[in-house]
Amino acid sequence: MTLHDWLWPGFLAFVAIILFVDLFVLHRRDHVISTSGACRTVGAYVGLAMLFAGGVFAFAGADRGAEFLTGYLIEQALSLDNIFVIALIFTYFKVPAEAQYRVLFYGIVGAIVMRLSLIVPGVKLVDQFHVVAMALGGLLIFSGFKMMTSGDDMVDPGESFAVKLLMRTGRVTPEYDGARFLTRRNGLLYMTPLFVVLVTVEITDLVFAVDSIPAVLAVSNDAFIVFSSNVFAILGLRALFFVLSGMLRTFRHLKTGLSLVLVFIGLKMLFAQYIEIPSMVALGVTALIIGASVVASILHREESSETER
Repeated sequence: MTLHDWLWPGFLAFVAIILFVDLFVLHRRDHVISTSGACRTVGAYVGLAMLFAGGVFAFAGADRGAEFLTGYLIEQALSLDNIFVIALIFTYFKVPAEAQYRVLFYGIVGAIVMRLSLIVPGVKLVDQFHVVAMALGGLLIFSGFKMMTSGDDMVDPGESFAVKLLMRTGRVTPEYDGARFLTRRNGLLYMTPLFVVLVTVEITDLVFAVDSIPAVLAVSNDAFIVFSSNVFAILGLRALFFVLSGMLRTFRHLKTGLSLVLVFIGLKMLFAQYIEIPSMVALGVTALIIGASVVASILHREESSETER
């Protein structure tokens, strides 16, 4: 068996080990995650991603390495908006702080399985049918403009179809039962509100995947690169939530930056047959746009603070 044959099963086994150690060793007891602990975890996951990127550069070449970093950066940036929505969901359902990590953990597992089932066939469709690539490019451009003009509309998790459907079953307990998703009452199995929260988080991730997966498919035609870059960004999402959930509103220009990234990647995919943009150029443009939006947000915040004084 060659090294390439071990690639997919080896990577999936690596991810499974990380998730097992995370939940059953490092966080086997439900507790409130401190900001300092979350920062260390984020740093560890970013470090792992950079080590993996170094391996891609070394064994697969500069183009594949640049594609991995671009996909990782796009997924990481788009996940910031996802974090804000998850924070709204937790606030709406009054999720106990000690149970939030468990919801995010199983949400991440679901997100990984979802992306595996969408990315592999997605890459094949884009490779075989040019019209699919053009359609996804158009979708990204539309999503970019929609994000740019959407404003700061608040999400009401309680109005979603899935939440209403679960509530109508009459099998959801009114109160939480620790960090359990299911509980027994009078011999019958009931869902706890934490289960409703988990379903809502999974649906939210599916909605965000409509943007993120086509965006990374526009960057690389290698299913392993697309999947691995998504997974590394998703793995750090749990810890990143506890670092950023209370400060995302300070990055007021980030949404504009993400919108421009989606439009740029969409145009790249739409006109790929006529104009070839090198992977390193795509990486540089993506990093520049996101970096500029973050810097602009920080400068705007400092100007606002000076004005208030």
